[in-house]
Amino acid sequence: MIDNGKRSILGVEVNVIDYDGAVSRVIAAARSKESCTVSALAVHGVMTGALDASQKYRLNQLDIVTPDGQPVRWALRLLHGEALKDRVYGPNLTLKICEKAAEEDLSIFLFGSRVEVLLKLDSRLKELFPSLQIAGMEPSSFRTGDVEQSEGLANRIKSSGADVLFVGLGCPRQEIFAYENAKRFSMPIIAVGAAFDFHAGLLAQAPLWMQQRGLEWLYRLTREPKRLWRRYLYLNPAYCFLLVTQFFKLEKLLTPTQKRPDADVHYL
Repeated sequence: MIDNGKRSILGVEVNVIDYDGAVSRVIAAARSKESCTVSALAVHGVMTGALDASQKYRLNQLDIVTPDGQPVRWALRLLHGEALKDRVYGPNLTLKICEKAAEEDLSIFLFGSRVEVLLKLDSRLKELFPSLQIAGMEPSSFRTGDVEQSEGLANRIKSSGADVLFVGLGCPRQEIFAYENAKRFSMPIIAVGAAFDFHAGLLAQAPLWMQQRGLEWLYRLTREPKRLWRRYLYLNPAYCFLLVTQFFKLEKLLTPTQKRPDADVHYL
């Protein structure tokens, strides 16, 4: 098990951690009913923080930020000499946490995405882990709300009795949700990106050989070009350029200093 603290990638603090280390911390927090905010960040997620001072602050308040993408894992080695054997990929981390939760008699709550996705995800998880307790599910309304609406959502989740909360709102909304709700929930909040769609069978994952070579972005771009072309064709080169500046200790000239957000967003 590896859990060696955090290292900066473009000012975003990423954990040097493996699957066992991440699962162990999440399950320990669930058992003791403590907050533990987790996100699995690929290049896009890191860049949301590298380019936005408020988002950088939010990400750096999370308890665990795993190196979801291979380029993020490689950056840990290039910049800090931390040679992890594998990335900690959000969809895989989701299944590993669910497996352990089933073994430990801990229940989960699924928040985000759409009703049809949640229903298929519920069926798939019960198929994989028959003893897993799913305390509740709620789709996103795909909007922001006020404090009262945000507290209402939190109360519904808490009243379910769940021990672990999975959030699938997409980046950066799910990380904002985890940051804003960290003190509301006495349970881990896991921001898992596209894991809901993947495990519901509605979105195909890249072949393993592409994942291992850091080409998952290319596979997803070919599947959703209209939605993703800006993300990958602008952010990937920018990420590589900024890594070079950090290697030469110049990144602070080009990336903003983190700044506490002026107000909460309240994603519902």
